[in-house]
Amino acid sequence: MTLIAASGLVAGYGGAPILNGVDLEVEPDDIAVIVGPNGAGKSTVLKAIFGLVAVAEGNVVFDGDDITNAAPDTLVPMGMSFVPQEFNIFTSMTVEENLEMGAYIRRDDFSETMASVYDMFPDLLSKRRQKAGELSGGQRQMVAMGRALMSKPKLLLMDEPSAGLSPIYMEQVFEHVQRVNRAGVCVLMVEQNARRALAIASKGLVIANGRNRFTGTGQDLINDPDVAKSFLGG
Repeated sequence: MTLIAASGLVAGYGGAPILNGVDLEVEPDDIAVIVGPNGAGKSTVLKAIFGLVAVAEGNVVFDGDDITNAAPDTLVPMGMSFVPQEFNIFTSMTVEENLEMGAYIRRDDFSETMASVYDMFPDLLSKRRQKAGELSGGQRQMVAMGRALMSKPKLLLMDEPSAGLSPIYMEQVFEHVQRVNRAGVCVLMVEQNARRALAIASKGLVIANGRNRFTGTGQDLINDPDVAKSFLGG
């Protein structure tokens, strides 16, 4: 069963399109990773799926529903969350207030979900009363991921989650991605640290010049000499 599928996506920001017919299919239990050179359109794929960039051609289907050009505020209740690369937390709010904001669509008791987020990111529990803007970059990323999980998504979109992090926190981010996935959440992420991200990916997609170049399991792409030479640094 396919959870999220895009077919023939053509999208951009005005002028010439950034995406020129991208296709993808992701299953409910996947960690799917999109890699490729800078400017290839990787982040645009996520933004087109989440309604942040207009789709000119093609379509997006999520959990059986056509969501092409649907607004983000309609997608969150359907089970989709998005963690952007930048400006992904409320810096003046505490950690716990950030998590509460992630549950804004819920009308039930979300204390159990918050407890599970603290279990998943134990560093945040002791800092729950601290302003999120005072945290390290890695801890901020945990807050952003935790907040996105508060809506109990089926699909978590993540844009460059390890960008700008120290090697220690970068490794923790990939561990957290695996933990989120084991908890039953499908993850679709864009990542510049391609080799490391593909190592945890059940599905990998290489995009260049706004088009599909290679698709396979993460390990298949790592082992492909053409992928390694062109996109993984040899």
